[in-house]
Amino acid sequence: MEQGIDMARGDTMGRSWLGAGRARGGRPSQQDDLVCLVDEATQSRLLVLADGMGGDGAGELASAGVIAVARRLWHEGRWRELPGALFLEQLCQDAHLELRRRGEGLVDAAPHATVVALLLKGRTAYWAHVGDSRLYRFARGRLLDCTEDHSAVQLRVRRGELTADQAARADDQHQLLRGLGGLVPPRVDHGCAPRRAGQSFALCSDGVWEQLSAQELAAFAACSDLPAAVAEALALVLTRAGEAGDNAALILVRAARVRAAWLLRLLRWWSARRGTGRRRHAV
Repeated sequence: MEQGIDMARGDTMGRSWLGAGRARGGRPSQQDDLVCLVDEATQSRLLVLADGMGGDGAGELASAGVIAVARRLWHEGRWRELPGALFLEQLCQDAHLELRRRGEGLVDAAPHATVVALLLKGRTAYWAHVGDSRLYRFARGRLLDCTEDHSAVQLRVRRGELTADQAARADDQHQLLRGLGGLVPPRVDHGCAPRRAGQSFALCSDGVWEQLSAQELAAFAACSDLPAAVAEALALVLTRAGEAGDNAALILVRAARVRAAWLLRLLRWWSARRGTGRRRHAV
């Protein structure tokens, strides 16, 4: 861990097009969690970020539960069988049920969480969210989309009572209207867009967007080395938030346009031919 930043590890990391990490900030525990899952054969990617809450250790339990469900559904291959939006809906609803299950028997604690998820599948980018963890979509440094928080403050912004900058510092900023793990199944918001070269996405918890503007996130997402950009962004968040700063989690990803199936087959054939030629030359 460097400067209190925990960079994600695993098979999907170490690539310039994807960076992910989190920082505990000034909190006694880390209640943000994330996962980045990739299928190289189809160039499909699932990115999920959750921010837990609920008191007495329930926050960590909740965010870990969301990520566990995402991993299970991915490895079961449900994303192959279902339309993108339907898969993300199932992810959110299954995660909600998992948090309800994890809360059984707990005293003075209830696992709740926000979630934001992005599925890059085929020629389309699908996203879904519940709560105030956000997704931003950029193209060449310009903001194209941003999810709308399910919070009391966002209602005030919509009514014109607050500006977006004022909302980040409002006293009731953390009063959520929707989340996973409550008494009723969550209402999930969805979005989608064509998957094009030059696009990038940022997924983050409120600990990040409270400290970084959309313009700053766009600049980080435009960097050539996204793991380094995530580390720099989180370091800036820690500096601005100070000793009492919130947990912070951030994923940056570039959504390269998918190559056609025939082109992928041609590339594999050419790669195999080159390998055979080298072996013959060596003999």
